[in-house]
Amino acid sequence: MTIEIPDDLARGLAEIAAGQQKSVEQVALDSLRSLLDRASSPGIVLRAIRQLAHPSAAAVDDLEAAIAAARMPVRDQGAFDGWPPE
Repeated sequence: MTIEIPDDLARGLAEIAAGQQKSVEQVALDSLRSLLDRASSPGIVLRAIRQLAHPSAAAVDDLEAAIAAARMPVRDQGAFDGWPPE
């Protein structure tokens, strides 16, 4: 793949590469990799999620039971119905 970049950016990459004794391509690749490897990168989050173990059926049942137990009962009356008190 060839990516065209502005001359000023190419000169800046060349200066950085010379200072680090690397090729311009290596500096550009290192910079792109560090950008993609940041913790906030959606790709990193997706990879982390894909590496998670799948929960067991028993764990799913326990979670569903906990959710059901924590539900509040449905009320027909709104929070402010009957306000102000008589």
